[in-house]
Amino acid sequence: MNNKTQIIATIGPTSNTKDILKDMILAGMNIARLNFSHSNHDSHKEYISNIKELNQELNTNIKIIADLSGPRMNTKDGHGFDKDEEEVFTDKDKEDLKFVLEEVDFVAMSYVGEANDILSLRNYMQNLGKVLPIIAKIERKIAYLNIDEILKEADMIMIARGDLGNEVPLEQIPFIEKDIINRCKENNKPVIVATQMMLSMTNSEKPTRAEVTDVAYAVISGADFVMLSEETAKGIYPVEAVKMMHQIIEESSQHI
Repeated sequence: MNNKTQIIATIGPTSNTKDILKDMILAGMNIARLNFSHSNHDSHKEYISNIKELNQELNTNIKIIADLSGPRMNTKDGHGFDKDEEEVFTDKDKEDLKFVLEEVDFVAMSYVGEANDILSLRNYMQNLGKVLPIIAKIERKIAYLNIDEILKEADMIMIARGDLGNEVPLEQIPFIEKDIINRCKENNKPVIVATQMMLSMTNSEKPTRAEVTDVAYAVISGADFVMLSEETAKGIYPVEAVKMMHQIIEESSQHI
């Protein structure tokens, strides 16, 4: 793995053209995330095609994450974990995985609660004939409490601070983030810091000073990846967001 923190950018309606994707790659995007909570299979197929064509044209190797939606429900504040669902690995996830398994490099599992959730996903992929590395998204309190067993089974961890902030007091998030990064380092597992890293850039050409500090401290703390969500999926400055994140990483790397 590259020693320097890398950038994951979510692809969506405002970043789906080849021209914008090309500019995002040139600005520093390393991995593209497809969020299966949004868009349909036709849209994701187009995103994948554009990325693979650009890899050929630019001689790059942009990897792709399929982020499964899991038992997600809409709430008055956005979305959250649907406690009525019996399984974390849903029927929708299974259909999405069948569709995308041969085309992507990683699978992210939403609302992981315990190691058995990861095993069920891996077993399903084995039955389909191809097993991809699994990213366990830590976005429930129970997942944090079970982090040691999850680390044993997952190939990578994502600290998904949005939903996690619905389950633990917000003031605890920075310390949970730091603790998970440290545990990932001890277990030699890559770790992603995600959600609202530069949220203001969804509508603004520049991030806030607090957002710059957030990204910088994730890098200094040892994050292997930092992730853009709305900023590049539906924001009006996707290229600028990647470029700014790249600049913060470059500066932060000199202070580690």
